[in-house]
Amino acid sequence: MEAAFFDLDKTVIAKASIAAFGRTFYRGGLISRSTVLRALVSQFVYLHLGANEQKLARVRESVLELTKGWDQQEVSRLVREALDDIIEPIIYAEALDLIERHQAAGRLVYLVSASPEEIVQPLAGYLGARGSIASKAVVDADGRYTGEMGFYAYGPFKAEAMSEVAEREGIDLSASYAYTDSYTDAPMLELVGHPVAVNPDRVLARLARERGWEVAAFTRPVRMRDRLPVPSRTATATGAAVVAVATGAAVVAWRFGQRPRSTG
Repeated sequence: MEAAFFDLDKTVIAKASIAAFGRTFYRGGLISRSTVLRALVSQFVYLHLGANEQKLARVRESVLELTKGWDQQEVSRLVREALDDIIEPIIYAEALDLIERHQAAGRLVYLVSASPEEIVQPLAGYLGARGSIASKAVVDADGRYTGEMGFYAYGPFKAEAMSEVAEREGIDLSASYAYTDSYTDAPMLELVGHPVAVNPDRVLARLARERGWEVAAFTRPVRMRDRLPVPSRTATATGAAVVAVATGAAVVAWRFGQRPRSTG
């Protein structure tokens, strides 16, 4: 069995997911306007300057503090209502093409992201992926986020989780593929036989040149609905197609926590 593992931010979608949901949380009363503006600035830095350990450590602390005490059910409701509008328009067409090709070739597709499982799992279902690996937040007995991470899907932890999935599913990693934009995901790329640096930051671009890894540029966000075939009059007369979109759960503090305890 072979597989294809896709990072999320800047690889499958064109934005950092936390900034993409900033306005949704503002409208839901969870964050202030100034917090939305800071998220937009952080997104600019992430997209254009890359994300090193120091920058991401600051993001970790601020996000964990921000979401502490948020009610999981309320966040879940906001995400369910906004996921289709927020995420669907910023999926890269090139990523969708590759996912479809891998699926047609019989490979298992996984999303692997430091983003929270509350956003990664619905997207995995939306794209028809086999499953996902994502960060998991700790929730207290009252259903509120504690500001801690139960599983941190970042850097080498991604590779460890991928190895566990491969062992469980009988996947040959030497014949499998991985796609990501960040040098922090080098362990993820080193684990497979076909590593691909997508929209790489400067450090990953240099590493890809040194290692002879493939480099790809994803530039065309596209709506999923625009890729659906238009039914003919005959088909319309005989029946309508129903497209079910799986959305759900919550988006909360995701980056930077403790050593992973499970792979999700």
